[in-house]
Amino acid sequence: MMHSCRPWMVLGAAALAMLAGCGKPQQGGFPGGFSPAVTVQVLKAGPVALTRELPGRTSPFQVADVRPQVGGIVRERLFTEGSVVRAGQPLYQIDDAIFRAQLGTATAALARAEAAAHAARLAADRSNDLLKQKLVATQDNDTAVANARQAEADVEGAKAALETARVNLSYARITAPISGRIGASAVTAGALVTAGQATALATISQLDPIYVDVSQASSEWLPLRRAIAGGSVKAQGPGTPVRIVLEDGSAYPREGKLQFSDVTVDASTGNFLLRVLVPNPEGLLLPGMYVRAVLPEGLQPQGLLAPQGGIQHDPRGNATALVVGAEGKVEQREVKLGRAIGGSWLVESGLAPGDKLIISGLQKVQPGMAVQASEAGAAPAGAPPGAAPPAAGAK
Repeated sequence: MMHSCRPWMVLGAAALAMLAGCGKPQQGGFPGGFSPAVTVQVLKAGPVALTRELPGRTSPFQVADVRPQVGGIVRERLFTEGSVVRAGQPLYQIDDAIFRAQLGTATAALARAEAAAHAARLAADRSNDLLKQKLVATQDNDTAVANARQAEADVEGAKAALETARVNLSYARITAPISGRIGASAVTAGALVTAGQATALATISQLDPIYVDVSQASSEWLPLRRAIAGGSVKAQGPGTPVRIVLEDGSAYPREGKLQFSDVTVDASTGNFLLRVLVPNPEGLLLPGMYVRAVLPEGLQPQGLLAPQGGIQHDPRGNATALVVGAEGKVEQREVKLGRAIGGSWLVESGLAPGDKLIISGLQKVQPGMAVQASEAGAAPAGAPPGAAPPAAGAK
């Protein structure tokens, strides 16, 4: 029994000797001096446009309710529902027989007043001649002159009445107050309408251009204002271009322009209004549609962007990055990040221009290791001519 166990004891001792001979990897690399290969991106500072994507709703550029200014029976509707109408285009015709009669009465009243005024002027002229010959009393002359002036005033009143009759006759033909797309008609031929009624006959909306109203939280605006006041960000004012993203995620083909920012904050939501004017010649945008607006907030002249693939987060949520130092060894940095811009993070602190940020091979390295770094987009060392460089972000 003693002899049969000895071969196994010999093999166990040999295995222990082999493990002892392997030892631990040397600090800064793998056994034998091997250094893992990583891909880095050299960070560069440059102008960075700060944008914010905010939800919004479309609203008409102009809206006008069509209401009658005189009462009567609607004789005819003169437009097609849902069509585009022009300002001044006839929409409804109200029965105008009574208005034509009133116009005739006013015309006759004016003619009568003018005749009476002519007679009064002649009487006043004769009275003045007789007064010079002292053949009429002064009081009688004054009466004749006053009658002439009163007759002239009656003429002016008759002219005003005639103009009123003409206006009322014109109001019997209801026209479009603005250009735009008209909706459904609330009345049909034969309906009775009254002046100043609460119910609109139809509504016209001007949709080209169209407004996009978005809301931004004041808490997001305050840090930007501080950055602008500090000089690190240049402000973007009204007239700056704004991109529109439709409900399905596609980009609207035309750029809008920022019109204004509201001067008050909604106490219930903590938001304030931003209004964008967007061309809409094809009528793709309709009132009430949900869209997203990508608004420029400012320009950071010396912004530093780091690829998102090179930023890691520890269990507490703190952002960290691994960079290759001057001696070719990995260094860990704690990073403070700003907003995401495309596929990158805007770096506030922790990284600097010229740093070699590791973006590929992160799982193979640790702080203090020596590595072989190749810049993203460059062919790796020893690669044959014409070989494609490794894709940035590949692990």
